[in-house]
Amino acid sequence: MNSLPVNEDRAVKLSDKKVGRLLEAFRRLDLEGTDEGSVFRDIKSLYPTLAEEEKNLFFNAMLHEIEISKDGLTDLLEQLLASDHKNPEWPKWISNLRDRIQSPRLNIFRKISHQAGGLKFLLDLRGDVLSTQRFSRTDLSPLDRDMVILFELLFQGGFLYLEEITFDSSYRQIELIKNSDLVHPMAHIEEMGLRLGNDRRCFALYHRLMPYEPVVFIEVALTRGIVRHISEIIDTDSERSGHGDADTAMFYSINNTQQGLSGLRLGKMLIYRVVDSLKREMENINTFATLSPLPGFWKNYLSPILQGNDSFFLKPGDVHSYFPGRHVRRILENAFSKKNGENDFNSALLLLLSDEGWAASDEWKKILQPPLTRIAHLYVSREKNREMKPLNAVANFHMENGATVSRSNINFLGNPSARGLRDSCGIMVNYIYTTGWMNQIRGSFRWLEKLEIRSIFSRNR
Repeated sequence: MNSLPVNEDRAVKLSDKKVGRLLEAFRRLDLEGTDEGSVFRDIKSLYPTLAEEEKNLFFNAMLHEIEISKDGLTDLLEQLLASDHKNPEWPKWISNLRDRIQSPRLNIFRKISHQAGGLKFLLDLRGDVLSTQRFSRTDLSPLDRDMVILFELLFQGGFLYLEEITFDSSYRQIELIKNSDLVHPMAHIEEMGLRLGNDRRCFALYHRLMPYEPVVFIEVALTRGIVRHISEIIDTDSERSGHGDADTAMFYSINNTQQGLSGLRLGKMLIYRVVDSLKREMENINTFATLSPLPGFWKNYLSPILQGNDSFFLKPGDVHSYFPGRHVRRILENAFSKKNGENDFNSALLLLLSDEGWAASDEWKKILQPPLTRIAHLYVSREKNREMKPLNAVANFHMENGATVSRSNINFLGNPSARGLRDSCGIMVNYIYTTGWMNQIRGSFRWLEKLEIRSIFSRNR
């Protein structure tokens, strides 16, 4: 490969010896005859020692110093520009061009993936790239794209298998699931006992090169009808319908354990395969839905609007219109009594919702339920980000996967815990997966039918 020479005038300087040594090790992997195992061991020992600022320097260096040079393309491009595409040699020249413009970084990443522990290293590396991009002045997307190309090849077909986590699974696997659940965290391993069993299921997707660590997993409750409150699923004293009475599969916790796999749609594959497997095992299960949190609804959306910031759809001046006049006056009265004359409705509502005590008051719950439900549905269904996708990440995940949501699927105080109130004013959402969705996914990922499933029928043997 023809890589660019080091240029001391670049914004990215290689005076930092650690970054320079690491970059040189990556370069050596691009050379023929290199002892790839030895070089990778050097990389694995050196990379974790980088501070955040050094990682940013390193990623910049990767972009500029391990890349195709202009000189390596000039002769071929001149030949192509001077020729007619009807020339018999044209297909060969185009093929040569494709070979020459292949990213040397992709070749390096491919070699790393062949090493023991290489795939996990690359997943962590991409996770760092995505984190660094949030503050880096450099567009790191070309580096990210190289890794995505490789992951799209590695995370499909025969490389993946689905495993059901049961009481018979190893302690290591059960503990990994427990420690990786960020949706409904568990303090003790014993809590996993409530999430396994006859009417509770847990499925994890694994990669054959990483058999001891799931890449994504899902927890399922088998219930009678759609559940709207998380306490009905995870509380120790909740009444459970039992396997035989269940007609609904509720997906209540989906976790991607590898940040480096963000955007690769593995969650979509997992949901499809789990739905398909449950339908085959239990014909009476005919409804598939989630009970999902609404992270960011309060802190990143409603609270900023109440402080005067516009969103894509809801404007600060529109909020009062969701409340009848008598409730507007009551909220203002509450603020007046606490803040010596506050007469701005948005500020008054901000004051009320900032105190989690409202969720314990029957009066405030009655006043707030209709408008918060409407605003939450607006947030899920109409608010967009810069890419014109749903603003909420969880909503984007499920709706991009093909799920539907209506206002009746917005569950007021579905999670009234302190965390639920801080994140989403206690609101949870049911996203519904339909039979039509199943047919659509089956056509898009035909190889999913051949995805190996381990242990799913073990309880019936």
